[in-house]
Amino acid sequence: MHKILKPQQLLSKKPNLTHFFSTKTPIPLPYGTETNDPSYEDIPKPVRDKSERKPYVTPMKVLIKRAKEEREARKLQPCRMLENPPDNGLLVPQLVPVAHQVYEAREALISGISKLVKVIPVQKCRFCHELHIGHVGHEIRTCTGPGSGMRSSTHVWRKGRVHDVVFFPKSYHLYDRVGKPRVVHDESRRVPRIPAIVELCIQAGVDLEKHPTKRRTKPVYSIEGRIVDFEQAKENECNWLDENPGPLTVSDLGTKSDEARNFIADKETDQLEESDEGATDLRDISIGTIESWFKMISGAKKIMEKYGVLTCGYCPEVQVGPKGHKVRMCKATKHQYRDGLHAWQEATIDDLVVPNYVWHVRDLNGLPLDNNLKRYYGKAPAVVELCVQAGAPVPDQYRSMMRLDVVPPDRDEVDLVA
Repeated sequence: MHKILKPQQLLSKKPNLTHFFSTKTPIPLPYGTETNDPSYEDIPKPVRDKSERKPYVTPMKVLIKRAKEEREARKLQPCRMLENPPDNGLLVPQLVPVAHQVYEAREALISGISKLVKVIPVQKCRFCHELHIGHVGHEIRTCTGPGSGMRSSTHVWRKGRVHDVVFFPKSYHLYDRVGKPRVVHDESRRVPRIPAIVELCIQAGVDLEKHPTKRRTKPVYSIEGRIVDFEQAKENECNWLDENPGPLTVSDLGTKSDEARNFIADKETDQLEESDEGATDLRDISIGTIESWFKMISGAKKIMEKYGVLTCGYCPEVQVGPKGHKVRMCKATKHQYRDGLHAWQEATIDDLVVPNYVWHVRDLNGLPLDNNLKRYYGKAPAVVELCVQAGAPVPDQYRSMMRLDVVPPDRDEVDLVA
């Protein structure tokens, strides 16, 4: 006769979990639950509506709480010396070598891409920012440029270039990121604009002769929220706004000018195409290029944890520094209400270095991608796709995004697939 348990005994009785999790073999997940894997990443979502604002990296409640705490601390101690770098004008010592690595990785990335685009074909749409890696452009109807409605959103392809594969938005160069963190509208013609990632490296410790910056030896003071520097300026310090900078020569990093670098890249590419071991050399170049890409991205993320980078909530404008500039150049939605000023917010790594996602092609010499089969195709950053087509192994973090485990049906099998 079975023993009847009371409800209290049923609640207190615990199941033996060791029986279910004692095996060492992994249990396969049912179809549709693979998204729980933290390493899984699907293809990026379609481009947001231009009238929508970019999502905040830090929640608004946290930003409001942080601002209240800073205001209360300012009331309790109106005059105080800032202790934590880089807010006090000093460099973060552990990030100085990281900044040099990011700068060198960017130079190696551009050099590698300039060699690969002459061997691997790159297609660029004439009317929008769509990019494609392959001999023939894809047939997916995603064009949003002028006259796209008359063309049924089909792309018109032309030959792509290096700056189409990777795009570095520009930022105003700050001579003193703490003493004068903002560029006003009247200074927009005099202050140079350089790639934002280069400006980030300069503020983090890279010294470029063409773009000088002020380096302090003592921290600054904050008096009622205003930065005051009691350190005496050096006598030989010149006014960077009025001087005419000379050519770029950086002896510490061993970098060269753009013309010389492009000439060397072209010469090496010609030798690469003429050599018998071109395939092996091409694969080595692609592996080195993709390594430079990951090194640049990972290093920039570390620097952005300490050094502020801001972006406009409605347009791609980026400003490296504690505050955004006041140049009235925003032409995005609702710019009339802001008098052309940008709506600054915290930036992400995709705002600093635009990845420019492209469709993954399994065979460069095969048929172009069909619009009816676009849900079976994967995507990847243009740099990653270019290097993979040149022979580099597929990175693990992009395997799910490129949908390598999906077998697309043939064109005549579209109606047979659910």
